[in-house]
Amino acid sequence: MAPYEPEQGTTDAEELSAGRRKAARYLVPVAVAGVAAATIGLVPALASGGDPDLPKLTAQELIEKIAASDTEQLSGTVKINTDLGLPSFGGGAFAPGGAGGGGGADGEGSAADPAAKLMELASGSHTLRVAADGPDKQKVSVLDDAAEYSVIRNGDDVWAYDSASNEAHHTKDTGKHGDRAGEKGDLPKDVPSTPKEFAREALKAADKTTSVKVDGSAKVAGRDAYRLVLKPKDSGTTVGQITIAVDAKTGTPLKFTLTPASGGAAVVDVGFTKVDFAKPSAATFDFKPAKGTKVTEADGKAGKPGAGAFKGAEPEVNVIGEGWTSVAELKLPGGQGLPASGSADVPADAQRFLDSLGDKVSGDFGSGTVFKTRLINALVTDDGKVYVGAVTKDALVKAANR
Repeated sequence: MAPYEPEQGTTDAEELSAGRRKAARYLVPVAVAGVAAATIGLVPALASGGDPDLPKLTAQELIEKIAASDTEQLSGTVKINTDLGLPSFGGGAFAPGGAGGGGGADGEGSAADPAAKLMELASGSHTLRVAADGPDKQKVSVLDDAAEYSVIRNGDDVWAYDSASNEAHHTKDTGKHGDRAGEKGDLPKDVPSTPKEFAREALKAADKTTSVKVDGSAKVAGRDAYRLVLKPKDSGTTVGQITIAVDAKTGTPLKFTLTPASGGAAVVDVGFTKVDFAKPSAATFDFKPAKGTKVTEADGKAGKPGAGAFKGAEPEVNVIGEGWTSVAELKLPGGQGLPASGSADVPADAQRFLDSLGDKVSGDFGSGTVFKTRLINALVTDDGKVYVGAVTKDALVKAANR
């Protein structure tokens, strides 16, 4: 099937807002892995062999169908690919430093800690096996040629196991789940791993700044699905469009694709290749570390991926603008920018490498450097401020000037 390019359509924002809010509320996350901005070009397209002939639905009706979906039991295989134009975060089996990750017996923490492990989903291609039976039983396994990394929630117990290092990470959570799944002691929600989780975040952003329409149908994981297309109306964003394939029978998002405004392959593409909505076996969520497994007991507080970059107090964030062109402003620790050229702070070769990664810019704010990916761009000023968003270089400079 040839790639589709839907025509620019507009949908009355006030008519859709109530349905969107309801959809965002009731899209119960399969919180099995918890990357936005998280954030993936799936190898297969939506499917070949012809699109299914489905009853016509408006965007409002399809959003309401998603909101009414009560799917909490499923199992299947998910393909994830992220193409931000950056090198892969991982190394070896799953993490920097080779098989087993950055923690382990000779380092701090645990090689199985999901707060760091699951950040690897933000880069490259991955195959996941997922299963869920309500908010208290979930499992995700990240498959590799020579290893497997699994995170299992069963009631109050959250286990993570890394077969490459034979290490396990255990968190005991006595908090309430349900609508608050993904918070204290749960799997890191910053790292979505299913189309449902990506769709939930996209629908939150679907306000008056967004064109929403139904653009035909598709086959995903052997099931009939509608295509819901979201397009930013604002100029200045790097987001071209978001396409969500919604299961025609259950209303469950089966595939999520984010394409950049610059064109080319998808930046984020995550979708089921196999899915079963039957109740998974209870044994799916059982885990007991084998003899010889190194077990790390956590304190019950799930870490945030990337938190190590800002040790101590979390940085204060100021949001400039709204919708797709919103920009987050924060200060670097210590209030200093990047090392200046010719300084003795970094070796000359390292300085040349830093300079090659970004574009020098200046404005009313002073001067700085813009670092770019295919989706997220960041301006680091010489006085230690950072402006970041899914926006163009010019939009970052404009935000900094404000």
